[in-house]
Amino acid sequence: MNMKLEVFSDLSERLNYNFPDLPLYVRKGSLHQFNNYEAVAHWHPDVEFIFVLKGFMEYSVNGHTIHINQGNGIFVNSHRLHFGFSQDQTDCLFIVVVIHPALLDKNSSLLRTYWEEKFSAEMEDFVVITEQITWQKEILISLQEIYKEMHHCDPPNPLRLVSQALSLCACIGDHLQQKSGHPEAVHSWTNVQKMTDFIHKHYDLKITLDEIASSGTVCRSRCCTLFNKYIGQTPNAYLTRYRIQKSCEMLRETKRSIGEIALACGFQSASYYTSIFRKQIGLVPLDYRKQITNNSIT
Repeated sequence: MNMKLEVFSDLSERLNYNFPDLPLYVRKGSLHQFNNYEAVAHWHPDVEFIFVLKGFMEYSVNGHTIHINQGNGIFVNSHRLHFGFSQDQTDCLFIVVVIHPALLDKNSSLLRTYWEEKFSAEMEDFVVITEQITWQKEILISLQEIYKEMHHCDPPNPLRLVSQALSLCACIGDHLQQKSGHPEAVHSWTNVQKMTDFIHKHYDLKITLDEIASSGTVCRSRCCTLFNKYIGQTPNAYLTRYRIQKSCEMLRETKRSIGEIALACGFQSASYYTSIFRKQIGLVPLDYRKQITNNSIT
């Protein structure tokens, strides 16, 4: 089954599941999809599995950076801030499987209780998955199998897809440990989620640092500290990068003019937008649009 590769840089806002009525995301991705080989920090209620097929990447989860080599992977728990990146801008090919809790039977309190217990804020934020540990190797094999079912079977069997996805959740759930550490850490990254969510919802408007901080019920200084700790950027740098990312979507998906896109993404003028875009992407917006169009034709 030939499915178009989607860019999934802002999962806390939009996630293009393979099928509209099946909350399961199974695709291949590569770091060159993202500006400067770095995804925007994001979060979602889904749990996520990554399996690196070629190359390697750095992966940040709630402020912790993990190196993932080829042949290994990572599990990211629900509602954790995370993003993959390459410091030296080398590419990495990977399988990503994202599973929403709605895949469970909504009428089963037993299933809901299990999910809420295993994938709660009190459990581990992530698990590095390697080939050296038997149960983890089985997860890596399962990730390849679910990808084959989704993309190589025409049509894919929805029951098998659901079965494979739930099996992945059951396997990782058996081995998740309760998180050790101070409860303040949970409160801190929850505040960061609120602030990034505010940016995602208001990026088209003029946003001040005070407003970003207020959305997370923290002061300006604490806001900057939290962004640096969990995302590795200042709030304003994150806002600008997010605006550029949204503008890239508009350049790819619409025929709106550069001036219209600039204003729609919160930039004061087309010239200022073009200047920032060139610094971050290495091209002016029109050349980026031409490049994307030419690539889609070929």
